[in-house]
Amino acid sequence: MARRTLAAPAHAALEVRHSRFIAQAAPIDTPAAALRFVATVSDPAATHNCWAYRIGSEYRSSDDGEPGGTAGRPILAAIDGHGLDGVVVVVTRWYGGINLGAGGLVRAYGGCAASCLREAPTLEHVEWVAARIRYAFVDTGAVHAALPAFGAERLGEHYGTEDASLDIRIPAGELAALKAHLRDATRNRACFEETFPHA
Repeated sequence: MARRTLAAPAHAALEVRHSRFIAQAAPIDTPAAALRFVATVSDPAATHNCWAYRIGSEYRSSDDGEPGGTAGRPILAAIDGHGLDGVVVVVTRWYGGINLGAGGLVRAYGGCAASCLREAPTLEHVEWVAARIRYAFVDTGAVHAALPAFGAERLGEHYGTEDASLDIRIPAGELAALKAHLRDATRNRACFEETFPHA
């Protein structure tokens, strides 16, 4: 399944009533990588370093001392609003002496994060799986011919005395369709073994 993520780190700045906000965003694959990014870009001299990340169904956010729900959740909403996955955003605030109120904070944190993500370069991240297809020699042509239509790539081929096997990688969303196609094309002689995630 394809998901949209950042192609590279990005940043944006915003000033609201003398408070300065800087958003920094990056693509990440794991919660540990997200927290490392937070630690790396947070400014200990700033008033607040608020953040959020989304990795599939997993997400976390922090208000870092701002009133509850006024910073981390709006940052997460900006990530979700842009349809992004595998992304962390840190918004750092330097207080300018004027209280913004809860609504002002939500708009400032969410707006700064959204501005950063709006300008950021994105890419489609495809999740791949690897599989082994075992088939009779008579079905070699049918198996090989089917692969390009489903975006599958050959990784290696093995020949036994009675049959052959082919290692492939394929976009996860195409695997079921390829299985159904080969079941029909080979009269159920082709079988799939050892399906697992692949980079």
